[in-house]
Amino acid sequence: MGNSLIQRDVVATEPVLEALKGQLHELQLAQIAHGRRAIILFEGPEGSGKKAALRQLAAAFDPCNFMVHQTRFDRRESGQGHWLARFWSKLPGAGDTAIFYRSWYRRVLDDRILGRIEETMVPRALDEINEFEAQQRDYGTLIVKLYFESSEAAQRQRIEQRSGASLRAPMPEEAISVSDPAFVRALGEVRANTDTRWSPWKVIGSDDERRSTLVALETIADAWSKAMPAEPPQLVRAAPRVA
Repeated sequence: MGNSLIQRDVVATEPVLEALKGQLHELQLAQIAHGRRAIILFEGPEGSGKKAALRQLAAAFDPCNFMVHQTRFDRRESGQGHWLARFWSKLPGAGDTAIFYRSWYRRVLDDRILGRIEETMVPRALDEINEFEAQQRDYGTLIVKLYFESSEAAQRQRIEQRSGASLRAPMPEEAISVSDPAFVRALGEVRANTDTRWSPWKVIGSDDERRSTLVALETIADAWSKAMPAEPPQLVRAAPRVA
């Protein structure tokens, strides 16, 4: 499906959404049949509109072949081996998809801004992230990195609405403003250093959640279409490792 779908009138949102979900379901069947691994990152600060797209993706995929991992700061894990170790243990098996709702990028965004790591550790962490992602691609794992970008007004509105309608109000440290100069600088460095050939970022404007959900699902569908063979497994040779 091309970007023309997303240009249609808002009244067409529901049919387009259902069509995308149907396409994703079919593409996941090919992934399962060929035993391909995939990783999807839903990145963006608190209140950036990630969850709306995640809910729709979860409704499209077979629940037996994907797992959602929510990444939070955990003091108990901070001193247990290499900081990427907890992500290695959550990598997908053959035919499966690991979805990270926030990810290893918290270390160079939230943890950096909140003073949980020294500034001198940031360049090394960025290098380790690139190596980690390159290793996954070298072994044939598809990586889709989505960054949900919202305005400060939209972020504030979502957080206030959730705080008023839910028993779980966000902790103050979770709600880093998208206009915070430290956040803007850290995000700029992340994009400049980790938007790689083997694992590029897709930035999604998320002030309009309906539109951003369509863009996110279409991005994933496009990536699956290019990576997952349509032929039966016995007719496809083993995919070479990515150099």
